[in-house]
Amino acid sequence: MTLRERITDEMKAAMRAGEKDRLGLIRMLQAAIKQREVDERITLDDTQTLSVIEKMIKQRRESVVQFEAGGRADLVAREMAEIEALSAYLPAQLSAAELDTLIQEAMAATGAGSVKDMGKVMAIVKGKAAGRADMGAVGARVKALLGG
Repeated sequence: MTLRERITDEMKAAMRAGEKDRLGLIRMLQAAIKQREVDERITLDDTQTLSVIEKMIKQRRESVVQFEAGGRADLVAREMAEIEALSAYLPAQLSAAELDTLIQEAMAATGAGSVKDMGKVMAIVKGKAAGRADMGAVGARVKALLGG
């Protein structure tokens, strides 16, 4: 079963169960996926669908920061619930040790020795850790390991 089929099945289940908030979120996700397909004139595979989900999670994390600064606990709670629901579609996250191993392998493969080589390392890591790690945190970790 593809990720898109899973999302569609969960939308149907949310409809049957009368879960309006969850249904709205899933419809928003499907709309974002469809929008990207229309814009790029392609059919998204699971990896590309994961990138759409990651983008939506990132947007919500940014919103949480803004809502916390504005003292809007109600909106923070709603955004956190959406993050949790969207995260259910992501594969299991890499542990810190697994991530470090992946970064070390990428550094060895590219011969990276300084921060100048960060782009090469990140390209390899991003391909292998897509959807399984926060790329912002990965970037900071790569930079630290390269002596930045």
